Parts: sequence; C-alpha cells; structure tokens
Amino acid sequence: MEAIELIELISRGEDSRTQFKQGQDVTNTKSLAGEMAAFANSKGGRILIGVDDAGSVVGLTSGDVRRINQLISNTATDCVRPSINPETDNVSIGGLLVMVVTVPEGVSKPYADNDGVFWVKSGADKRRVTSREEVQRMLQSANLVYADEVPVEGATAGDIDFGHFSAFFEKQYGEPLDNTLDKEGVSLGQLLNNLSLARGATLNLAGVMLFGRNPQRHRPAFVVKAVSFVGNDPAGDKYRDSQDVQGCLRDLYKGTISFLTRNLRQLQEGKGFNTEGCLEVPQAALEELVANMLLHRDYFISAPWRVMLFDNRVELISPGALPNNLTVENIRNGVSVIRNPLIASFATKGDELPYRGIGTGIRRALAVVPALELESDHDRNLFTARILRKEAI
Repeated sequence: MEAIELIELISRGEDSRTQFKQGQDVTNTKSLAGEMAAFANSKGGRILIGVDDAGSVVGLTSGDVRRINQLISNTATDCVRPSINPETDNVSIGGLLVMVVTVPEGVSKPYADNDGVFWVKSGADKRRVTSREEVQRMLQSANLVYADEVPVEGATAGDIDFGHFSAFFEKQYGEPLDNTLDKEGVSLGQLLNNLSLARGATLNLAGVMLFGRNPQRHRPAFVVKAVSFVGNDPAGDKYRDSQDVQGCLRDLYKGTISFLTRNLRQLQEGKGFNTEGCLEVPQAALEELVANMLLHRDYFISAPWRVMLFDNRVELISPGALPNNLTVENIRNGVSVIRNPLIASFATKGDELPYRGIGTGIRRALAVVPALELESDHDRNLFTARILRKEAI
C-alpha cells in the first residue's frame, strides 16, 4: 500500500472495514483473535496499527513491528479457528511507521476464537454472535448446514398432504404410492426418511414446505405478503388489492402468479380491439422470478416474502442477500449457488415448480425483461428483483 493511499484510508475514519490501534494496545492475543475472526466472518478489512482512535498517526518502533508481527502470526495460526492468513504491510508516513494488517473475508466461515466464540463486525466495533439463527446462517454460508434439512419440531408424517404427495410420487416413480408402500412393506414415515424429507418421526423443512398440508401451522412467517399499491410509495396506505398467499411451495407459486396476473395490465400493443392484450410483464419472466424467489431465499430467517406492485414498478423481495461471494453480476451471467439443495432437487421433479436447476432462470427473465433490476442488500439482508412497468420504461 502506498503512503497516499493509507493517508486517504485514515482520513475516512473507522468503519466496518477499517480499525485503528496504537502499538501499545496490541498485546492481547484473545482480543486480537476476536478482531480477526470478526473481519473474516464479515467482509474482511484492515487493522491499522500505529494510528490512534482520533486518526492521528503515532507510529511504531522497529521493536514494535517485530513484536506485533510475531503476535499476529501466532494469533492467526493458534487462536483463530479455523486458522486464517492475514497479510501485513509496513508503510511510512512522514517518517512514522504504520503496520497495515489485511484480513480477507474467510472462505471457511464461521471463524471463532479459542473460547469457541463467533464474532462479526458491527459498525466499527465487533460483537459476539449469540443467536442460534445467526450461527446457523454462518454455517450455511460455509455449506456445513442447510436450512431445508433442519427438522421442524412437531411436524410428522401426519402433516403430509397425502393426495399431493401421492400424485407427485406416481408421476416421478411410475407407480401408485399405496402400491409401493404395500409391496416394499414400509410406512409413509420410512419412505419420507428414505427420500430425505424426514429424520426419524420428524419432517424436515423441505418435507413441510414441499408436501405439507398446512406449512404455516409450523412456520407462520413463510407466507407471501402481496400488495398492489396506489402510487409509488411503500409506506402508502391506499391499495387496490392485497393477499397473504399460504400453502406449500406449489401453492405459494400458483397464488403469487395469480395475484400478479390479475393486478398487472393487459396491453393491446397494436392488436385489434376484440383481441386479448398481452400482459405488461411477460409471463415467462414472472414464472422465473417467482420460482427463484421461493427456492433461493434464506430459510433461517423467519420472515415472509413480499410482492409489491406500484404504479411504476413491481418488486419481488426475498429474505436473505446473495450468499457467499455471489454477486448480482454473477447471476446475470448464469452463475448460481443453490442455497436450499434439497428443496431445489424436488422442485425439478414433477410439477412442483417450473425450475430446471441449471442456473439460467435469471438469464431467461433478462431475455424478456432487459430492464430487470436486481439488488442484493447485505445491510437489510434482502434480495430484490425489480421490474419497471411499461409506462415507466
């Protein structure tokens, strides 16, 4: 790092990616391990050693540099689990030496200190991770646990919509479900275990959301809250239509598409007076985006999907920003990360959802709606697909 770049970085003050420390403050491996783990669990960052809290460069002696380098090496190797590999850079500003310690975002999250405490950045400070859901999301980001495999307490084979599951099973495997159960001598519960939809007597989230008779009995937040507003303000109190769409994923999909199609305009676009117009947003785009919204949300977050129609736009909002290092640009180019692999694997079968599982859904939506806007908001932990309505383009 060049001196002028470091001066500019210091001038911006401390934030979630930058922290100042004086040399005499860097003595405690436990504290340093927490700082490093917090950066690794978040988006990475830099510790500037030799800068006080006010942003004044106080510098380091050559002895400080040797001591701190050894401390950083030992801490990163022995006191952060799993180990990390920070980089150090010594930069001179006006004859005063500053050590820049760069901690990259970790690829093996979550990271903990020697006491097993997970840390994340919270503004310019760090905080302990205490909630089970947040730890689960961190494990999910490392592909160590998936929300759709987690057992749903109180949900059993008796909660399965037998007619729905029977129709799916026969179409997928070519034999009536009752025949298979009799021939193989297994119970419905055992079959659900064999298909990874249950663990023991308890359904997992995939089993509940795919084939549950009333999933919202166990997960009341997993509904689609749909509103068609008058105007363009989400805080407005005037609306044309609203609906809480409930049911399994198949029903959520069908209900959401129905809400959208009845609230979007039919445009003539040069067709004759007696000819039915075309939906202002192509049906193909709606199908891809709604399926994407339902399948790829973060199910560790207890919050509903939101579908909002305004006079100038349509917004489909999913809980959970894009995972890991996936970016909006990546998904525009067809790159995908399957957040809920068990749900996704069943969605490609039968008639559950129009999902192919090859990462091209967003590209197909873009092909028919080039003005499609995609936003991954990590601060609010949301992903939004935004479609400008015809008259606003």
